[in-house]
Amino acid sequence: MSQASNCDEQQHYILTLSSPDRKGIVRAVANFLYDRDATIVDAAQHGDPVSKRFFLRTEFCSASDTPLSGLGELKQDFKSIAAEFSMDLQFHDASRRTKVLIAASKYGHCLNDLLHRWKTGVLPIDIVGVVSNHNEMREMVEWHNLPYHHLPVTPETKAEQERQVLSIMDSTGTELLALARYMQILSNDMCQQLTGKAINIHHSFLPGFKGAKPYHQAYARGVKIIGATAHYVTSDLDEGPIIEQCTERVDHLYSPDELVQIGRDTECMAFARAIKWHCEHRVILNGNRTVVFK
Repeated sequence: MSQASNCDEQQHYILTLSSPDRKGIVRAVANFLYDRDATIVDAAQHGDPVSKRFFLRTEFCSASDTPLSGLGELKQDFKSIAAEFSMDLQFHDASRRTKVLIAASKYGHCLNDLLHRWKTGVLPIDIVGVVSNHNEMREMVEWHNLPYHHLPVTPETKAEQERQVLSIMDSTGTELLALARYMQILSNDMCQQLTGKAINIHHSFLPGFKGAKPYHQAYARGVKIIGATAHYVTSDLDEGPIIEQCTERVDHLYSPDELVQIGRDTECMAFARAIKWHCEHRVILNGNRTVVFK
């Protein structure tokens, strides 16, 4: 995220919005901020010619020693503009870190990568813990002094296990569930409850090579590009809105095991980017697509 040196951390906000595309939206937003003696430190916008919708992300802070209003008052004051342009919008405190719960199974590369990025301050998140249907990742997680919730799951206990996950999210104030190679399919009900609040990393460059051993399938087909896809979770398996994809070129010299390692590297990169952009409020849903202001 671009940071302005003249922005007090307690007075640094982000406005994100989407609306039907029409004249006057940018002017209305700029006038609203100008009237409150705010300065825009970063702005991006996009008009989608297919959906006929307009998307905007604006970072702003006070232009003087006079503090801005709080988020609640800003939202209230903006209501008339939002109604005029039929906007879906959010005001965010840029200094506030998103609370993230990670779900993992037996593969630890994405989990380990997130923990390292969090520990070194690269990701603007607060990890509240890790849930897993296995115990293999416990030592790694507890080394980072994080709670580890071992929640085994069977077809008979799936509903109760998901209730436990949602309960942990509720008690910790979790705002995003990060599925770090969590090898369980979430129920339709859970997917609906987590719309826009759960990101999955898929071990292939969607939509090809779904299912087991995708890199071995890729090897058998002699592919020249492999990759990974980070997307929001929906009830349509691996069909949610895509946030980021990473690819690497390969050729006949690579063995299946080498493809696996390269693929895992792309998984880590795509997953971390998607989580970072989501938590920096750079991703806006556009139907089954996303607008990502990088």
